[in-house]
Amino acid sequence: MLRFVPHGALRLRSAMTDAELFGLDTALAGLPPNRAGIRLRGNAALQPLLAKDGPVGAVAASILGGAARPVRAILFDKTPAANWALAWHQDRTVAVARRVEVDGFGPWTVKDGLPHVAPPFAVLAGMVTLRIHLDPVPMTNAPLLVAPGSHRLGRVAAAEVPDAVRRCGIAACIAEAGDIWLYATPILHASDAARQPARRRVLQVDFAAGPLPGGLEWAGL
Repeated sequence: MLRFVPHGALRLRSAMTDAELFGLDTALAGLPPNRAGIRLRGNAALQPLLAKDGPVGAVAASILGGAARPVRAILFDKTPAANWALAWHQDRTVAVARRVEVDGFGPWTVKDGLPHVAPPFAVLAGMVTLRIHLDPVPMTNAPLLVAPGSHRLGRVAAAEVPDAVRRCGIAACIAEAGDIWLYATPILHASDAARQPARRRVLQVDFAAGPLPGGLEWAGL
């Protein structure tokens, strides 16, 4: 069984009530289908769930403290028509409100119109990522794969990722609807294409507790 300490991943079973799950489903209705990931901003219906006293925000606050706040949200909607695979990698960028040049931050990219920047590793190490499951994810429906403990390796160069995964091992993060998986943001992770594809909606939310330096600001939600 995975634990947040030391593995960097923890499954919280039935963390969402049926009513909360229905509210989340309603808040996400109408988004375009068959896209690998949709970055969410300005969705007021998500705020009660992600606030520090909400069912999702409270999980982040249990690790980061009362200053925890959501700084990026992405909906992944894997379907038989959009059955992608994802190679092993670390999440290395954060979304910011605008581009400000600060030592140690870079390179820059733009995703869905939002500026993203690779911060110093310490910033990522101070974050947590929550994945809220709207649908069941058995082994046949492409659960996220993680390398337990890999978040403690620092920034892993691309050429060193296969060896890091071999040394850490692989765990499959199966889930039921309403489960939340809590991760250390820099953990190495991947996803295969589903063997028996069915709808697999996951809302992924990154949380941080502190401000960014040098005039940089989190993009937020």
